[in-house]
Amino acid sequence: MCGSPEETLVVSMENRLGLGFVRQPKTVLFGPGQRRQLGLMAKGLGRHALLVTDERMARTSEFEGLLANLVDEGLTVSVYDKALPDLPRSNIVEAVSLFKNKNVDLVVGVGGGSCMDLAKAVAVVLANGGDVRDFYGEFNVPGPGLPIITVPTTGGTGAEVTSIAVIFDDERGMKMAITDAHIEPTAAIIDPELTLTCPRGLTAATAADALSHLVEGFTARPKNPSPQELATKIYVGKNRITDIFCVKGLELMNKSLGRVVANPLDLEARSDVMFAAYCAGMVINTTGTAAAHAIQSPIAAFSHAPHGFGVGALLPYVMRFNLPYCTAEFAEIGRVLQALSQDKPEMEQARAGISRVEALLATVEAPLELKPIGVTPDHFNQVAAQSLKAGRLVLNNPAPMTEENVAALLKRGYDNDRSWWAQP
Repeated sequence: MCGSPEETLVVSMENRLGLGFVRQPKTVLFGPGQRRQLGLMAKGLGRHALLVTDERMARTSEFEGLLANLVDEGLTVSVYDKALPDLPRSNIVEAVSLFKNKNVDLVVGVGGGSCMDLAKAVAVVLANGGDVRDFYGEFNVPGPGLPIITVPTTGGTGAEVTSIAVIFDDERGMKMAITDAHIEPTAAIIDPELTLTCPRGLTAATAADALSHLVEGFTARPKNPSPQELATKIYVGKNRITDIFCVKGLELMNKSLGRVVANPLDLEARSDVMFAAYCAGMVINTTGTAAAHAIQSPIAAFSHAPHGFGVGALLPYVMRFNLPYCTAEFAEIGRVLQALSQDKPEMEQARAGISRVEALLATVEAPLELKPIGVTPDHFNQVAAQSLKAGRLVLNNPAPMTEENVAALLKRGYDNDRSWWAQP
């Protein structure tokens, strides 16, 4: 158990090294229409491309254009279009079985987070052999995967730039993850035009996810890693460079999220939200996420709410839980979001920042309590116990997590208690 909030603030929220650190793809190309660069980029990386996507995307003219673009540049192209939400391991097993003897030397993931995570997982299994289960955990991939190009079609997950693939092991009934620099995409092509036809509900859920990434990344613990930890750990803490991405992402969300909701065809606003999601991906690739994501994972086993709405419903209570331990960071969020006159006391700035984040979630009609996502009191203790198994995320959270205080936090969320409580 950590000390008092004041002691923890001094110890856990200080970047004593003055560290700046991020991992990132070799190439990131952003802008409306930039998907048309796919063929030129791909032909320098391989000769036989496997396009990974879902059935909805595969039927669109945009996907047909991407495929034609690759063919026009002389590549052989195969397609796997059966990616499912919450990426099941069976997807990976099937795709690898279909293409392991087809001389694929490049994988392109087109779609949302599950499509891009599927591309990452398939790329490392095709290159290294074995079963994807061999690579669960941190730095368990023995060697480089095939080159990966990611082409996101939603503004939310940030998976286009992360060294993480989240997999639902459908036989074990739980989410697992590969976290390894070997699955870092080689290139990301981020074209906001691809989000113009994104359904309203998906736009809302992915935006809520990206916003949660920015908040959890900015309030994550600076871990002051040793050289050995930098070389062997994915999540090495909040630092000077991740803070830059957080601030820019929050500014863009504040400016344009409401505009996307009001007019989904507003390309400038779509571009801002997609760039914010990219910024969020760059952040969590180094900081990781924290309590909201750790707690949402076991909730996903019984809730049908989209992931973004799950973490969004938890975020108001996680922010209050963390507030005593990172008041300065929440105050800075308040200033970035222009939530309150900047001459106000720090705690007022911090609370205003939290309230503004909640207002942004409400803008996309994300639930701000736990009842709508199917959480009941019967779930509290089980979810609390299961959430602590996400050890890497628990260690990122500024407030110490125990079964007792997570269960109490869930009760606050169930009761929709957004008063300024000091302890859950």
